[in-house]
Amino acid sequence: MRDILVLTNAEDEWHLISNVMSDAGNIRRAPDLNTALTLHTQSPFDLILADIELLAAHPGMSAFSSVNPFVQFIVLCTRSNTRNAIEAVKAGAVGYLLSPVKERDIHLLLPALNRSRSKDFELDYLRDRFWKTEWLEIIRSKNAGMKKIFENVRSVAPTIATVLLLGETGTGKGTLARLIHWHSGRFEKPFIAVHCGAIPDTLIESELFGHEKGAFTGAERKKPGRFEMAEGGTIFLDEIGTISPSAQVKLLQVLQDRTFSRIGGDCILKTDVRIIAATNSDLEDGVRKGVYRKDLFYRLNVFPIEIPPLKERLEDLEYLVDMFLKKLNVKYGKNIQTVHPSVLEGFRHYEWPGNIRELENILERAYILERATVITPDNLPIETQLAAARDMPAPGTGQTLAQVRRHAVNACEISYLTSLLEETNGRIRETAKKAGITTRQLNRLLTRHGLDKKQFKLPKDE
Repeated sequence: MRDILVLTNAEDEWHLISNVMSDAGNIRRAPDLNTALTLHTQSPFDLILADIELLAAHPGMSAFSSVNPFVQFIVLCTRSNTRNAIEAVKAGAVGYLLSPVKERDIHLLLPALNRSRSKDFELDYLRDRFWKTEWLEIIRSKNAGMKKIFENVRSVAPTIATVLLLGETGTGKGTLARLIHWHSGRFEKPFIAVHCGAIPDTLIESELFGHEKGAFTGAERKKPGRFEMAEGGTIFLDEIGTISPSAQVKLLQVLQDRTFSRIGGDCILKTDVRIIAATNSDLEDGVRKGVYRKDLFYRLNVFPIEIPPLKERLEDLEYLVDMFLKKLNVKYGKNIQTVHPSVLEGFRHYEWPGNIRELENILERAYILERATVITPDNLPIETQLAAARDMPAPGTGQTLAQVRRHAVNACEISYLTSLLEETNGRIRETAKKAGITTRQLNRLLTRHGLDKKQFKLPKDE
């Protein structure tokens, strides 16, 4: 679902566009260019429908594109202003609509938006040969913080600098570590991931540095450690805050002079390994409490990257959902391309305590259970959908009255229809009669809200 801005001071055009495109995304209005730029800077829009006379003022489309290079434009103009609209199209706008705007013209122009959006993104990054094609989906983001992170990744990846990834569990630290490795000069060498928090303290040194035969009870043969396995490549130390004090000492030695020895061995081994560490804990607090070595922290903290939780980058939800659905289609082959708009609306209001990992797991479960061609609310945890109803926009939150009203109507319709369908066991005619509408109207509402009558039928009902 897109974030859409309508830049116009014409009330009739605003009402028509907001009604026709209500299912296409979250729509906001700006009566002038300064307001539009302010809103776009606070939270970048995907699509802007702009009065050509308002947009023509300096600096025009370029100011919006500097914030979000993938923003699309449709210009609104009168017949006498068509020449300016054509110039805007030459400058990058997807198309134009003649005033007074007609509903059918909007519907005719919408398909071109999806084609243009995908093409522009691919061309922009394919021109920049730094990013490998298979990683283009990963680096898509409308979030200013994530864009900065990817800029930092581009800067640090070609170096040998130690990187420390910070963030809550499930934010994608492991994926970012792989992104760094695959865009470094070591991408043809091993990438070895170690989840330090899953290894007991008594075994962590052996796992990382290896041991000699007879070094301890049960050491029946020599075993190379993960640092030896990663030689020439990258080692990713996840949950680095959990390692024991003795392992901290040995890791510090590796960071300082690139040497280590196996447990029970006297031989000093040299290593050429790039270290990427990650943690969801506060290492500085550990240093203050004396449970984490200060010198090790400083060695790890050469190039810190803090990844925001999913609730702080909700503008990327649509990208992430699309990416996961593509992966699931490859894995399971059901060819489900999207989620119902009401699902995405619920996702936008959910807190996501498990972050991106939780989103991926929820979508996989829903994908397996789904029988329709889109992911519907029926196969998702109720919390993700109730969140939208609980989080009704309040005055002063930047929502227009039309948006608040639409939000309330949708929540009310879903609740009302769900109750009726449960009461009638999913019988369409009976439900429509009780609701005082036609069966055709009911079916439209069910489709809009992702409600499936089969979910309400008892086994005896056919």
